[in-house]
Amino acid sequence: MPPFDVPEGDPFGPHNLPYGMFSPAGSKERRIGVRLGDHVLDAGAAAASLGSPYHSLLARPALGALLAAGRTTWSDVRRALTAWVTVPSHREAIEPLFHPLSSVTLHLPFEVADYVDFYASENHARNVGQIFRPDAADSLTPNWKHLPIGYHGRSGTVVVSGTDVVRPSGQRKAPADAAPVFGPSVRLDIEAEVGFVVGVPSAMGSPVALGDFREHVFGLCLLNDWSARDIQAWEYVPLGPFLGKSFATSVSAWITPLEALEDAKVAPPERTHPLLPYLDDSGADAEPGGYDLRISVAINGHVVSEPPFSTMYWTAAQQLAHMTVNGASLRTGDLYGSGTVSGPSEHQRGSLLELTWNGRDPLELPDGKRTFLEDGDVVTLSAWAPGADGNRVGLGEVTGRIVAG
Repeated sequence: MPPFDVPEGDPFGPHNLPYGMFSPAGSKERRIGVRLGDHVLDAGAAAASLGSPYHSLLARPALGALLAAGRTTWSDVRRALTAWVTVPSHREAIEPLFHPLSSVTLHLPFEVADYVDFYASENHARNVGQIFRPDAADSLTPNWKHLPIGYHGRSGTVVVSGTDVVRPSGQRKAPADAAPVFGPSVRLDIEAEVGFVVGVPSAMGSPVALGDFREHVFGLCLLNDWSARDIQAWEYVPLGPFLGKSFATSVSAWITPLEALEDAKVAPPERTHPLLPYLDDSGADAEPGGYDLRISVAINGHVVSEPPFSTMYWTAAQQLAHMTVNGASLRTGDLYGSGTVSGPSEHQRGSLLELTWNGRDPLELPDGKRTFLEDGDVVTLSAWAPGADGNRVGLGEVTGRIVAG
């Protein structure tokens, strides 16, 4: 099928146009690509062919310059790309510059600067609290409703979808064990998340206001923050996650611009505690801070969960404001994860820790029971969001296979 002839209802139609980095078949050269259906447009070559003023931004082996260019340029480039793939007079020049998606090599779509992971789902936080603190009067920690909890991760182990995940080793100690032991994790888990990609940096000492979220954040992608629960449980007190998280974080090969998700914006859940001014999004003039993303989690091709991102208590704008309120600076390519996305129902839980209730209730899969991941298991996250005129906006999937360490 010709690249322009995208089937009606395709979630990667001209209303979407996510960005990525690819190498054509037989080449190691990295180019900026824009996805249309099952094809990838060489954006730099298209800009050159049409004499576009954006050629200098798009004919690069990295997305960094475009990310740093700012919101006005992001909008201008998106309008140009939409015209290139929809206006019939461009077809002759553009059609030879498409590559079948199946023929290209996809790369990590941006150079990751810093990586931060949050804990923004009340459903997830309450489930985890009930699992590990069953006798507590409140399953949430005292600070949870007052600020977005997060931790700094390891940007060097953020990998693109399709990269194998080596089972990590480390110390672990069960409560009944006399001493810790060392070895491969036996409680390897997933965390279904959404990652937000920062474009425009900020100066150190200058917090980013809640209303400036869209001036700094370019787009979003699916993210799987793999977790070794046994390593994490032994190491995390008192400073939080470390080796149990830092071995791998998988992201999609495609970054969906925020502009593609205008029709997916929704209000977050009702706030139950007053928020300090820098986090308060209750004003009448505040735009909806949530996104209606419908996520699906599959293990070996079998769907085990469908977490709804619309239920996230803390929004991406609040996370950005909190992340910088102490004066911490932003850099182009900063990535921050939403934290595990879990809904109120059992089939909407975004981790095996919750789905199996810490291993108590194994999942029944066509190829056998699972409490946590086994070597050879393939985990795939996919998602879509409602778009204009009944269209769906697809998010690039994230997949990873577990291999023995």
